[in-house]
Amino acid sequence: MWTDLTRSIHPALVTWPGDPSPTITPQARIEAGDSCNTSLLQFPSHLGTHLDAPFHFVQDGKRLHEIDLDKLIGPARVVDCSEARGRISRADLERVNLNGATRVLLRTACSNWLNKSEFRSDFVALDPDAAEYLVEREVGLVGIDYLSIEPFGCEGHRVHHVLLGNEVVVVEGLDLSGLPEGDVEFICLPLKIRDGDGSPCRAVARPL
Repeated sequence: MWTDLTRSIHPALVTWPGDPSPTITPQARIEAGDSCNTSLLQFPSHLGTHLDAPFHFVQDGKRLHEIDLDKLIGPARVVDCSEARGRISRADLERVNLNGATRVLLRTACSNWLNKSEFRSDFVALDPDAAEYLVEREVGLVGIDYLSIEPFGCEGHRVHHVLLGNEVVVVEGLDLSGLPEGDVEFICLPLKIRDGDGSPCRAVARPL
C-alpha cells in the first residue's frame, strides 16, 4: 500500500519567512451558474512538499525540466534521525547503513511540525560535512521533513551548494511520520516547469 508523503496545499500551510501564503481563488463555479469549477492557484515554487532543482542555488545547474526522472523514482532508504537535535552530522550518518542507497530520506522529530501554520526556525537539518558525506556515497536524492535541508540563517548556504552543486536533488517538506526505517519504493514528481528552480511535488512511498 502506498503512503502519501505530501503536504496538502491550502492557505494556512506554513511557508518560509518572506514567502507569501498560497491562495486558491475560484474563477468559475457551478453553483454560480458556470458550466464547471476552475480556480487560480498562486504560490511560491518552494512551498510545502517541494523539490529543489540544482538551479535553485547553482546558476548553471540543471533546471527543473532537465532533471532525470530516474533520480525521482526508485528505491530509497528511510533513516531515523529522530534523536538528532539541531544538525545531523557526518558521524550520525556514518553510523547508519547506507550501502547501496542512492536515495536517502531523513526522518527527524520535525515531521509533524508542518501541520501547524507557524514557522519554526529550530528545525533539524544537515551539517555541511554530512552533505559532503552523502555526495561521497554517490547519493542522488536527499529528502527531509521540514522546509529546508540546511539550518535556518546559514550564511553561504553551503549544504545546498554541496548537494545541488553535485546534482543531488533535494526534496523538502516531506511527511515521513508514517514511514518505518528501512527501504521503500519512492516516487516524487514535480511540475514540469521550464527553467524552474523548484516546484511543489507529489511524493509517495511503499515498502519494498
